Amino acid sequence: MSRLIAAVMVSLDGVMQAPGGPEEDTSGGFAHGGWVWPYAGEDEAMDGLFTQPFALLLGRRTYDIFAGYWPQVPGDAPHGGIAAAFNGATKYVATHRPDTLAWRHSHALGADVASAVRALKHRDGPDLVTQGSSGLLHQLFATDLVDELRLLVYPVLLGRGKRLFDDGTQASAFRLASSRSTAAGVVISRYVRDGEVRTGSFAGD
Repeated sequence: MSRLIAAVMVSLDGVMQAPGGPEEDTSGGFAHGGWVWPYAGEDEAMDGLFTQPFALLLGRRTYDIFAGYWPQVPGDAPHGGIAAAFNGATKYVATHRPDTLAWRHSHALGADVASAVRALKHRDGPDLVTQGSSGLLHQLFATDLVDELRLLVYPVLLGRGKRLFDDGTQASAFRLASSRSTAAGVVISRYVRDGEVRTGSFAGD
């Protein structure tokens, strides 16, 4: 079976919209695109994810951004290794336009995204890794399909924008497997699924 790993760059207040550049995603009037760039290089902490076999699981907007960028990155560029890994990986995409997936090794998930992802997880194959794709992540959290979170939490408040979690997220417990902080203040944490939410009370008997 494959694990589903959600790898996310997120602000202190949970915003994950447009980390890479001003024009990446301006929907909703978002005006802070490119907010990770003052911490350039911290995203390299995710490189370990892409040294083992993996498949990408993407929403359509993120897919279009990636498909327009990564195939153009040469192998000797600063991120050439990740570009080669992304270009060579199988891409599974949540889309209503399956006939327009031009990036090689791309496949549409179909109308029932949750069922398609569940079937992929039950096959023998590499782990599924998300990047960006807030709308898709909301579906995955609502159907309890995420096995692991890799979070890069940046020391910035954005106030508004697309967030990692919404009200549809299914209650679930995670265990902190590792954590470290960088000199720039980015907290890099790995959480693994740990059963159901456990509750109790501080009130006396």
